[in-house]
Amino acid sequence: MADTAVLTQFLAFTLADETFAIEVESVREVLEVIPITRVPRMPDFMSGVINVRGSVVPVIDLRVKFGMEAVEKTINTCIVVIEFGTGDAKVVWGALVDAVQEVLEFDGSQVEPPPRVGTGLGTGLLKGIARRDERFVMILNMDRMFSDEELSELKKTEG
Repeated sequence: MADTAVLTQFLAFTLADETFAIEVESVREVLEVIPITRVPRMPDFMSGVINVRGSVVPVIDLRVKFGMEAVEKTINTCIVVIEFGTGDAKVVWGALVDAVQEVLEFDGSQVEPPPRVGTGLGTGLLKGIARRDERFVMILNMDRMFSDEELSELKKTEG
């Protein structure tokens, strides 16, 4: 990762029984699950769109995106509103997750490169893996989350 002395903050959340994290700087806000409007002919992993202060925000079920069963909504289920990219390439979307856990801090020495095989998440989707107590935290690479075609579909739904 980056400089080993620099601490980076990550928002940790769960999908199934696994812990994932994204850099806090990518997180706009965390919302309780609100009604999601289904959009016809969207990819399976796209749950629909929500209204966030007058803006249309596409919502992705990360479990489906990662090849897991769809999120079963509970009191802990929430939508993490994420913004990534720069300038005209900036994309805002919501990630439907089982539960948000906490903000974690890791420095570069605590984050190991992702394994080359066996993750099932596709090449480049993980930035790295860190250890927290007895569990692993998979740090997602927001820049590699979507293919060009998927990004195009997301941008069509933004308002």
